[in-house]
Amino acid sequence: MDPPSLTVQRLGSPGVKVIVAYIPSRSRLVTDQVRERANMMTDAETVEVELGSRTVRVPADGLFARYRMNTDLDVVEADPRVRSVDFFRTLPKTTVESAIGNTLTPNFYYAMSKAQITYLAPVRALRSRLPEGLDPLTVAPGIGLFSVVFFRYDVCDIDFYTEATVGIAVKEVRHGNLAPVDLLSALGNDHLYSYVLSLPVNTEIAQVRGHDGYGFPKWVTDIDVDIDDRYVRARVANDDGGTDIDLYVATPKQKRVPTGTSVSTLTSYTELNGGWHQTLSQTNNLVFGSALLPNNVGLELGSGRLSDDIRSLKPKRPLRLDVFTRCQNALHIPVPVSFPSR
Repeated sequence: MDPPSLTVQRLGSPGVKVIVAYIPSRSRLVTDQVRERANMMTDAETVEVELGSRTVRVPADGLFARYRMNTDLDVVEADPRVRSVDFFRTLPKTTVESAIGNTLTPNFYYAMSKAQITYLAPVRALRSRLPEGLDPLTVAPGIGLFSVVFFRYDVCDIDFYTEATVGIAVKEVRHGNLAPVDLLSALGNDHLYSYVLSLPVNTEIAQVRGHDGYGFPKWVTDIDVDIDDRYVRARVANDDGGTDIDLYVATPKQKRVPTGTSVSTLTSYTELNGGWHQTLSQTNNLVFGSALLPNNVGLELGSGRLSDDIRSLKPKRPLRLDVFTRCQNALHIPVPVSFPSR
């Protein structure tokens, strides 16, 4: 079926397109089959679990129902989708009390993929979306960074799900007076800091844990993410079932590295239970590649919370495309952090 006529606004570069009419999704591939199976799942195939004051249903044969975050690494290692569990054997879990009840931390993601587009944007626009106490990371006078990221978690402690996010690169708190960093230094930094504007997911357990337990702005919607060594295809639906954002882009050439040799960290700041917290995320990069100043990033904006967030940041152009066809992650429980007074 031919699409309806479209009105296209270009922002500063052919790499950024804003679509102000509905676009039929191009990314309904194997993820559609997963979602259809989830939609058809009967109560007999799920069990109820309690997360603090909330109750959610999860797959009865899934890792969460069977292990409640204390997953048997030997069982995971036997899964053909998981390359190795050596990274996780070096990270012992601990039991903590949280807003979602007693839980084990970190949350392990054994087989996942992700695609990240980093944009240049005016510092003024970035700062307008940040809470007091946070400052944009600047890479040139008046210029900062934000990212749009799509995730697909095939094997993890809370079972299969997908998500997408819009996040602003910020300075570490207590270091707000840092001078602008060199652009290449920012791109090569293995420890970055972020403030997340939006983070939709496609399962209830991911929403409750992420929102109630971590303070992230999560809601549940349909999200298709398919990433391989040829293409990235992703689509996030809005509240009406139309397109919020849609991505189609060629995957940069991938390189494979030994497990544990390329580990990056991200600290995210969130407000939780009336106070500020920071959440550490450690990613074990296994197969990945990037493209600097990409010209053919087909990120299309429709209508919805993600597209509204991206427009509000007034992107100038894509700076870098990073695609990780195979990676792993350890997501730690948030800990309190104090913001300096101004």
